[in-house]
Amino acid sequence: MMRSASGHILGKRGKRLLRLAACLPCLVLCLVLCLVLALPASASAAEALVLNTSARAPRSRPDGTGFEDRIILEAFRRIGASAQIVYQPPERALHNANEGLLDGDCWRVGGQAEHFPNLVMVPEPVDVVTIQVFTRSPGMSVSGWADLKPYNVAFIGGWKILEAKVQGTRSLEKAKDVDMLFTLLARGRTDAVLVDPLMGREVIRRLGLTGIRILEPPLTRQDMFLYLHKRHAELAPKLAEALREMKRDGAFQRLTRAGLIEGAP
Repeated sequence: MMRSASGHILGKRGKRLLRLAACLPCLVLCLVLCLVLALPASASAAEALVLNTSARAPRSRPDGTGFEDRIILEAFRRIGASAQIVYQPPERALHNANEGLLDGDCWRVGGQAEHFPNLVMVPEPVDVVTIQVFTRSPGMSVSGWADLKPYNVAFIGGWKILEAKVQGTRSLEKAKDVDMLFTLLARGRTDAVLVDPLMGREVIRRLGLTGIRILEPPLTRQDMFLYLHKRHAELAPKLAEALREMKRDGAFQRLTRAGLIEGAP
């Protein structure tokens, strides 16, 4: 005969309830273990995607206050995701993204998926970039790619539009970053550097360089896109729509202005 803790005699139903109560902690533990085992798949979706950028100030800054940083991060926020922007050399970063070592690259010209088949382009531009010639040579005049041929030219390695367009120059040097690019120019080791004017002016200001001209017209204007590794392909249309929405509601323009003001001297 079984008695309860209070001394009452239990019937059959009471005995079953008592046994069930004794098993309850085990059932709860099993349920918790099942939830924990199921967690990694859902938690990984909530982790920040790691994206490389080839842009530098004022477009991108290490603290995330560049205007392109703000645009990318806001687009991810709007689709309920998050991203972390890092810096790797442009050529290595593309290969790392294609191999899945990075989750993507957030500042590239269109068409890269043809050469890097594991990358998926988000079909809405994150920016438009111009490429212009910076020089210390007073007599240099350049109005197109062919006009560069008599000169020693430098640009950042891994910038695919430049690697495709710059051919047959007297010499060609590829720098690892924009600072090295302007160091080459300042030391007279190249006649012309090709770079985005926003980034170029920022380096000139920060390094205190003088005597450098920016030639008109620009060599090219290109839409710039975000690329994701194919394991995140389902995010591409969502991010494209978020970017379009940001352009419609004014957030795109507001974040651009805020990023430019942040780095103003």
